[in-house]
Amino acid sequence: MKKVLNIYKPLGKSPLEAINLFREQNPKYKDVKLGYAGRLDPMAEGVLLVLVGEELKEQKKYWGLDKEYEAEILLGFETDTYDILGIPRMSQITNNKQQITNKSQNLNAKIKNALKDFEGEFTFTYPPYSSRTVEGKPLFWWARRNKLSEIKLPQKTTEIKKVDLLEIKGIAKQELENLIIERINLVKGDFRQKLIKTTWKSNLRKTKCQEFVIIKIRVLVSSGTYIRTIAQKLGTALGTGAVLLHLKRTKVEKFSVKNSIKLKKQNEI
Repeated sequence: MKKVLNIYKPLGKSPLEAINLFREQNPKYKDVKLGYAGRLDPMAEGVLLVLVGEELKEQKKYWGLDKEYEAEILLGFETDTYDILGIPRMSQITNNKQQITNKSQNLNAKIKNALKDFEGEFTFTYPPYSSRTVEGKPLFWWARRNKLSEIKLPQKTTEIKKVDLLEIKGIAKQELENLIIERINLVKGDFRQKLIKTTWKSNLRKTKCQEFVIIKIRVLVSSGTYIRTIAQKLGTALGTGAVLLHLKRTKVEKFSVKNSIKLKKQNEI
């Protein structure tokens, strides 16, 4: 039995849900202690390291491993979670009915320059909707109760080792709405889904913009870096607003997505 399992966490699943699904599909692990090293948000997919049995005692060793991601970043919106599983608001440029086009040479140059500036040490404030604890409670607990003003949001310095721009593309408004709703519907549990979906639909139908820009990047980072914070900061740098549309963790050190254990969908079991 392996000490470390490289499981591909499906989009929409929490790490714990992915582990439970793995147990169902691999009965020999039914009574074996399993735990993940480095969580992935429900709106992310890809490499999830799962430690087996006694290897759980070495969990801290795995927390510090470098990670590689491929991320799609949507321009023109901001949310309170920095990804699409949050309450959206149109950025000023979208609200003014201006078209952000992927064919704009000026925008393309600004994106390339902004991404270069991200490489190196990166000090950020933890996202309000994250599991980082303050006074014994996760930040999302404070955020959901509108109590963030009662605490000091913690900061962390990590390293963005490399950023590669993979693609700049456009997406039609209706296609974007369908994509966002489809992905949110994959998530179980109480994440304010009903309100979030209603607000996304309202905002998208309100704007006269017919196409939006998606930036796809590959980024290599040290442990603890929130890619949705990079998305949020990039939107600020560009003056367009931005949210994380999709995230795939492709590597954790030597563990690659190419070699990860793919779980069957529940309707395929």
